[in-house]
This record gives sequence, C-alpha cells and structure tokens, in this order.
Amino acid sequence: MRPKQISIRDVAALAGTSVGSASRVINGAANVTPEVRAKVERAIAALRYRPNHAAQALRSRSSKTIGCMFSDVTNPLYARAFRALEARFFSAGYMLLLANGLNDAEREISILNTFQLRGMDGVIIAPGNERNPGVLEAVQHLTMPVVIYDRDMDVEADTVLYDHVKGIKMAVSHLMALGHTRIALVLWQAKSRAVRRRIEGYKAAFKAAGLAVPDLLIQGPTPTSSAYDAVTDMLGRPDAPTAIIAQGTQTLSSTLRAISMTGKRVPDDISVIGIGDTDFAENYDPPLTVLRTPVESVADCASAMLLERIHARSGETPPTPRSNTFPYALIERRSCGPVKRRAR
Repeated sequence: MRPKQISIRDVAALAGTSVGSASRVINGAANVTPEVRAKVERAIAALRYRPNHAAQALRSRSSKTIGCMFSDVTNPLYARAFRALEARFFSAGYMLLLANGLNDAEREISILNTFQLRGMDGVIIAPGNERNPGVLEAVQHLTMPVVIYDRDMDVEADTVLYDHVKGIKMAVSHLMALGHTRIALVLWQAKSRAVRRRIEGYKAAFKAAGLAVPDLLIQGPTPTSSAYDAVTDMLGRPDAPTAIIAQGTQTLSSTLRAISMTGKRVPDDISVIGIGDTDFAENYDPPLTVLRTPVESVADCASAMLLERIHARSGETPPTPRSNTFPYALIERRSCGPVKRRAR
C-alpha cells in the first residue's frame, strides 16, 4: 500500500495555522511572524513534507529552473563553465539543468524545444551549430530570457563572449618574441565562433609582424579527435614547426604524445601553448603555458544578465540585447623557450 501523500493542509493542521500562513512559510515569504514560521517548520520536519514543485510552478508561473545547453560537458572547459554558472544560480534559488547538444543540430533543436515545453525560467546556450537555420528558429521561438555563451547568433539575446582574436595574437606574439616563426595552430573542423576567431587571430598575428602565414594549420574532424597522426606528419616535414598552439583536452594531449613519440622535447626542441587551462595543463611535465579564460567573471556576468531579465516586472520595457566580451590571460609556465637554432 502506497503511503499517504502529505499535503500543505496536513502541515497547517499540525502547526495550528491557516493554509495561507503555511504556504507563505514554504514559499519563503517575508510577511510571517517568527512564531508561525517556527511552528510550520516543525510541522514540515515532523511530517517529512515535500512541496509539490509542479503545483508551485503553476501558481507562481516560475519553475525555478534554468536550462543550459553546451556542446559536450565532458570537455573540462565546459565543465568548469557549468560548475561556475550552477553555483551562481543555486545561490539565487534556481536549479541549472544541463543538456549536451553534441554538435548535432537536430539534437540541439530538440533540447531547445524541450526547454520551452518544460517552462524553464531562462536558458544559457552554446550550440555547436550557431548558424543552422533550424537552431536559430528554435532559439527565436523561446519565450523565456536567453543568454548566448560565446556564439555569434543572429537572434535577439544577451551574449557573453571570449576575445579569441586577441588571445591567439597574444600567444603568437609571445612565441615570436622567443624567435619562433614556424608556429602551428591545432584546432578542430568546426564553424563555431571560437574556431573562426582563433584562426582569424592566428592570421592577424603574422600579418601584424609582416610575415606570411605558414601552412601549419591542423583541424581534426571533431573536438575529441586525436591530432596524433596529423601532428606526427607535420613534425616530420623539412619545414616543421618550432612551436605549437593547440586547443585543450584531447587535441592538446594527442599533440603532446606526437611530440614525444617523434623524439622531441618540450621546450628544448619545440614550444607548446594550450588553449584553455586545465589540471592536465598545470600538472604536465613541464607545466604548460596556456591561454586562460576568465570563467568565473563570465559566469558572474551571464547569470546577472539572465536573472535581471527573469526578475523584470511585467510591462517593463526590456533593455536592448547586451554583449560583454572577456579577454584571455596568458599564463606562462615552462613549456615555451627560445627557438632552437639548426646546426649548420
């Protein structure tokens, strides 16, 4: 036999208060005396009462949930971003619910439609298919506030962006100051904002230095693809690079494995800079110089913008879409050194 479901009426009866007073305590209202609050809280504990979230959401027109869609949270950089955002929303009384788009347009459309059907209070999204017409249409049909996380999307929404162009230019300039001109860039084959802007910054750095852009760009088919074979082939060329900038996690680790297997040492024979800071980069031997993103500052900004939209009073004229761009920081460790001169 199933146990009886405890209702707010049971709580009120045990506490000796009205249902309205019990409801105000449960919903965290301020207009409750300490004595009544204590009675209701004791009754809740005694009965092990759990509020009906669906009913509360229907009455308040707020689900207290935020939808979050990232490409793949197995990427440590997205995992850090999600954790930072989750902390901010949790402290504000909201649950952040994660969905992985996996760079599949149909999956991303389905997730966005589910966010709408579930009545999320707001959403933060970083779709892998930011220019896909179906994805754009699904975003435009959302009726709750939206914050776009580091994507260029032609929709009316607030955005938080990383300055990938200046970041990569900073990394290339750092290597050039050490004498490197044969600098490779290892990414993946996406048309997302991050990849496009990183390539733009790479080319701009050589142009600013008055140098031709070298044919040293490698792009794997997916963000989790190994760059081992491509980097190994590149390191075997007569005009092999003396420095490599590689995006984080799998691409970076397979790049380092290729360097090791070809008998080269970091930084004596080749310098390496990673895009994105992780435990792996910090604990590698030697510790890797990286371009670090200000994840905490971005989480502060994104959550503040979304909560402001959510809490705006009905009838207020909403502000026009806002955009904030955040710089990378170059964290120097021990993976970069002066270019090794070839023996004559």
